[in-house]
Amino acid sequence: QVQLVESGGGLVQPGGSLRLSCAASGFPLHYYAIGWFRQAPGKEREGVSCIDSSDGSTYYADSVKGRFTISRDNAKNTVYLQMNSLKPEDTAVYYCAAGSTYYYCSDVNAYSRSDYWGQGTQVTVSS
Repeated sequence: QVQLVESGGGLVQPGGSLRLSCAASGFPLHYYAIGWFRQAPGKEREGVSCIDSSDGSTYYADSVKGRFTISRDNAKNTVYLQMNSLKPEDTAVYYCAAGSTYYYCSDVNAYSRSDYWGQGTQVTVSS
């Protein structure tokens, strides 16, 4: 089985925190760059964050910079997205995806060019 499974979503109040997990099975996650994407109701899918497979460089959308942190645990074959100071506009379905190209994290079409992707986890920020 080859898959990515997101977890950790839920309902939080504005200003709250969540940690999303992206767990890989069937392939070595440390060989891949991992991106987090989200799609809010009525909006297009957008890239949120990405972590490189080679040097561990991280990237963030301007809208989440300073609030979100991406990291990986190779021993657990898992990538995390720590989300702090959540805002209602962060409400979306969050997806993770894995890419093998060196330019994956800088590719605006990364999601469609991913090798693997998950089914998403719902994040709702509301009072």
